[in-house]
Amino acid sequence: MYPAELVKPMRDDLASAGFEELYTAEAVENAIKQQGTTLVVVNSVCGCAAANARPAAKMSLQNDKTPDHTVTVFAGVDTEAVNAAEI
Repeated sequence: MYPAELVKPMRDDLASAGFEELYTAEAVENAIKQQGTTLVVVNSVCGCAAANARPAAKMSLQNDKTPDHTVTVFAGVDTEAVNAAEI
């Protein structure tokens, strides 16, 4: 598990773009069941998340067609939520 103060800026990066943070398997399951499309981003402290995943996720919302819902889980922190998102 990563310390909260380490992951906060990385969480905030997607949250400030409108992504809902999910912390539990139940929250993930409920998000995926919603009507419409849902983009689930697995956030992380790794360099690939900083250089590619988070910027790409935010850029994907700058189009005429976007998902109805955007959510995120954090690898290495929200283990239960990440496991549910991988299914």
